[in-house]
Amino acid sequence: MAAAAVGSATRWLVERVEGSGLFVRVKIFSYLHEMIAPTRTRLAWFDLVEIGLAALGFLLYFLVRGAVVDRDEQALENARWIIDLQDSLGIFVEPQINEWTLDSNLRVRLFNFVYFWLDFPLIVGIGFLMFWRQRATYTLLRDALLISGGFALLMYWSFPVAPPRFLPDLGFVDTLEQFDNLSYQAQSMAPFVNPYAAVPSLHVGWAVVVAIVVFWATPNPLLRLGAFTVMLLQSVAVVSTANHYIFDGVVGAVVSLAGLGVAVWLQHHGYSALRCWLHARLRAAQAADVTNA
Repeated sequence: MAAAAVGSATRWLVERVEGSGLFVRVKIFSYLHEMIAPTRTRLAWFDLVEIGLAALGFLLYFLVRGAVVDRDEQALENARWIIDLQDSLGIFVEPQINEWTLDSNLRVRLFNFVYFWLDFPLIVGIGFLMFWRQRATYTLLRDALLISGGFALLMYWSFPVAPPRFLPDLGFVDTLEQFDNLSYQAQSMAPFVNPYAAVPSLHVGWAVVVAIVVFWATPNPLLRLGAFTVMLLQSVAVVSTANHYIFDGVVGAVVSLAGLGVAVWLQHHGYSALRCWLHARLRAAQAADVTNA
């Protein structure tokens, strides 16, 4: 009798575990099916998970970017190559732009503010607003930023470049450090900063993506003008603060537009195919759950 009781208890436990597994599968498939719906507008509890995953994605991006830093000689060599390339094209004007900025305290403050505050802090604010008001646009922006960030990481690893502020012999002055005490070499920033991540410039690239997405998201002329103004100011700020070359901004725009292209494809094709697959898995899991009930 004892053996029979143990066997009965074992079967009951197995059934409960299997049933719990099916329940979890149903919940997971249902959650993923809802979360990736591009047209979803309502807020739900699992939106906290979405925010957490997006934050984790950007945190990992900055951590990985900051991990590749011990390539000083190659970074300086690549910087000289970019300077020679631009000089041969007659567009090595970064020293003059940096000097022009230094001639006016107002310009220094303006471009320091644009470079530091109208980059990631602004993107976070716009992202939260779009998450609340236009979920499809938020998804597009999120995907474009993360995908282009992934492309950029490959370039940071394969093509390290020292920014102009590392070349004081050419007259460059780091305006952020000199005038606002904002140093990317500070110990507290070390885990997140790669000083040789000049190419591509995602300050420029992400500003381009934000401007395009805002233009698609709203017909409001003031908001559109604001987004494109930030893009133009950021394109000047990266050079005037001695953080990037013109070459970096061009590559940053190309990389970010490629990321935006993939994000658009996901919106129109990728997510719909994934939702169909998840819907089939969800129906199968629900059917199995009903069968076992």
